[in-house]
Amino acid sequence: MRALLGPDAAGTRQSLVALGLSTLTSLAAGVTLGAITGTLERLPGLLVLVPASIGMRGNIFGALGSRLSTAIHTGTFGLSRRRDTVVGQNVLAAVVLTTVTAVVLAGIAKAVAVALGLAESIPVLELVVISVVGAVLSSVVVLAFTLALAAGSVRYGWDLDNVNAPLVASVGDVVGLPSLWLASLLVGLGVFTDLLGAVMVVVALVALVAGVRSRLELLARVLRESVPILCVAALISVVAGIAIERRLSTFAALPALLVLLPGHLSTAGALGGVLANRLSSKIHLGVVRVAAVPGREARADIAFVILLAVPVFALNAAVAEVAARLIGVASPGLVLLVAASLVGGLLAVAFAVLIAYYGTLTAVRLGLDPDTYGVPMVTSSIDLVGAFSLILAIVALGLV
Repeated sequence: MRALLGPDAAGTRQSLVALGLSTLTSLAAGVTLGAITGTLERLPGLLVLVPASIGMRGNIFGALGSRLSTAIHTGTFGLSRRRDTVVGQNVLAAVVLTTVTAVVLAGIAKAVAVALGLAESIPVLELVVISVVGAVLSSVVVLAFTLALAAGSVRYGWDLDNVNAPLVASVGDVVGLPSLWLASLLVGLGVFTDLLGAVMVVVALVALVAGVRSRLELLARVLRESVPILCVAALISVVAGIAIERRLSTFAALPALLVLLPGHLSTAGALGGVLANRLSSKIHLGVVRVAAVPGREARADIAFVILLAVPVFALNAAVAEVAARLIGVASPGLVLLVAASLVGGLLAVAFAVLIAYYGTLTAVRLGLDPDTYGVPMVTSSIDLVGAFSLILAIVALGLV
């Protein structure tokens, strides 16, 4: 380990600190999720939105951070109020994508819920209201944090590739669930809720068309490249939500598993995001060669991420156990919780490595920006695979 990580000791420290903070902040999301079980049961289908909505913050702003990291490495980064700068156009793109994907997410969530037998889920316009309001509330915080993190990376010499994915995902976890819960208070107001949902759909469409037709070249390109991959990511994340919804009784019986869930998904996605970000920047700089078999530099980054996974997933379980005891909810015990976290986590990370490397490779060969595609591909896939891997570990260990 020392021989492998020694050449990048600073990167190791930065990633471990970021992942540790991600674990601790995901605790707040897990506690919130455990505390709103009643709301989830009262509004069938709402849990379908949870992984997808939280994951979408990581997808949009993780990709934003990745593009800003490349701008830092290539010397084009600079904070300004002007719309036509690299940062200004990226911020505008993130705002438009937040609104558009929230509407798309609500539509996909309703369609998938009905297709998979959750016919009594809440109406689509109510889902639109919850999705859009929750997305806007959380995105204000996540956007400000992402810009501050980029500025801090320049000032203090951090490598944004090492800290962007974990920290942005963790902030999204923390503010995402409370935002969705607050948005759910707007449901059930009759005509007002339906009218509000319809207005949100129109605003999203107008913003998308205006952005794609804009004279700001970077803004238009980011929107054209981002919308398709984010829609696919939304579909994958919604299916993950369905898998969790159908196991809600299991999680409700052992709420400590529900406390563990956000941190589990966030950590797996963050590790894959770290790998995707590092590969993307090195491809832009010409350090990593695009090849079917990973080269030496890429293999070092892959091993770096896998080695980081073991202590972080163990920490996830320990923190979830402590939280479960503090709030007085049932747990299978520390040993079984650690075992479930490690087994499920390592399975998810192995998949994340494949997606991060070959997804980045595919994006480059198609002439697309790997910064835009890397993080959404990894985090959305992990929403699904991470949920299934944790459920598989729970079943294999006899917790259900």
